[in-house]
Amino acid sequence: MKLVGIAIRERNQAPMKTREEAIVTLSEGVVGDFKRRPGKRQVTVLSLQQWQHACAELETTLPWTTRRANLLVNDIEFTAQMVGKTLKIGDLELLITAETEPCHKMDQQCQGLRAALTPDWRGGVCCKVIAGGEIRLGDALTLI
Repeated sequence: MKLVGIAIRERNQAPMKTREEAIVTLSEGVVGDFKRRPGKRQVTVLSLQQWQHACAELETTLPWTTRRANLLVNDIEFTAQMVGKTLKIGDLELLITAETEPCHKMDQQCQGLRAALTPDWRGGVCCKVIAGGEIRLGDALTLI
């Protein structure tokens, strides 16, 4: 399992911008992302495999940033049983707090995307930062 994508939005409604590295803190989440607040939804994480399942259902290919998640990881599929577990990427520790429920904005990007993301936690997970750190593409990921 590894980190294969990092993205932020600099302001509300702005397009996602990908990064090769990021700093994630307890007070701001992903530094540079417009949300910049503590809470249960500080950082959103998407599974590459689950994103690919949603795109296959729609018979299209979309960039993962369409989902508006902060991090993209591979070789893991999120489930309800993972709530309360920790994703560790280097020194960064993210507590999985909930499913990221797809909103109406997904259908604005691609008709049917919201429905395609709804089953099996395909929309990813919301996380709270419990230990900050610097992350880079390719960093190993563990679930504890």
